[in-house]
Amino acid sequence: MPFDTTISPAHYARDMRPFRPLALWLLCVAGMVWVMVALGGATRLTGSGLSIMEWAPLSGFLPPLSEAEWARLYDLYRTIPQYELVNRGFGLEGFKRIFWLEWLHRFWGRLIGLVYAAGLVWFWFRARLSRGMRVRLVVMLALGGMQGAIGWFMVASGFEADRTTVSPYRLVLHLGLALVLYGMLLWTALILLRPALAASGADNRLRRWLCLAAGLAFATMLAGGFVAGMRAGLDYNSFPLMAGRLIPEGYWNSLLAWRNMTENIAAVQFNHRILATATLAVIGLLAWRCVRLPAGHPMRIVALGFCASVALQYGVGVATLLALVPVWLGTLHQTMAVLVLTTALVALHRSRMPA
Repeated sequence: MPFDTTISPAHYARDMRPFRPLALWLLCVAGMVWVMVALGGATRLTGSGLSIMEWAPLSGFLPPLSEAEWARLYDLYRTIPQYELVNRGFGLEGFKRIFWLEWLHRFWGRLIGLVYAAGLVWFWFRARLSRGMRVRLVVMLALGGMQGAIGWFMVASGFEADRTTVSPYRLVLHLGLALVLYGMLLWTALILLRPALAASGADNRLRRWLCLAAGLAFATMLAGGFVAGMRAGLDYNSFPLMAGRLIPEGYWNSLLAWRNMTENIAAVQFNHRILATATLAVIGLLAWRCVRLPAGHPMRIVALGFCASVALQYGVGVATLLALVPVWLGTLHQTMAVLVLTTALVALHRSRMPA
């Protein structure tokens, strides 16, 4: 019988084992997406993202194989503002250092596509999948292809006159879609491994707190994308005050109008701080509710794990700010955002299970 997530898990109690390989494959792809997010953070922080000025989905699998090809790519790079304003005169060797990180980032993205497409073909013809599951898998394939196109759309914005970085709006779109895609992969794997029943009344109350915390955490991640895109973390490097004030001077710039919230550095960083602090406050209340649960309650460990990941990410974020955003710490901060998303989804999924 095809797998259908709308049927009670008791229906599958004797026949869940055949679907574990499908779930493990999805978890493998999700793990690769997690690594991709980390690589994306590193390329942004090192300024490597604009080093490859061609979008070659197939031929780009191979790096430059001759000195002539290296020279051609370097000549292309020297035509953009980032070279003139940031890296002028750093030579071919300097270009190679930033090139290899961006090439690895793109190579890893292509590898994800291959692993997913190959697995999809295999399970499509070998597994007993319901129509709904097939649609879900195809949608994720389409989103993956769209993510590659949006990645190039983002990079292309950095070639415009007087720009040395990509558009913050396109960066947030790229990051947001990566997080959505990761969430879909993980959630699908979870429902394959353990389909959920309707939650009990107590779990429903706890689930509302989880949903609020998870929503705030995701909003904080998107706000962090604007901080990254504006390089706002290089300003106001004190905590908890910003230049000695709770609300920084210049928070509202009337000349920017609605764009103030996404293009004013003071507003962008303050909003990220406020969302992160609100998430931490809700997490504190959630943790208080969790410790009052019985020791054997199925929600206790996963919900407290979510709380711990948010608290740890908050601390890493503050450390990143105070240290003036070193590459390794900034990359860790972006990588740990996926940890927060992971623990949130696991807790939300478990909250659907009967106690």
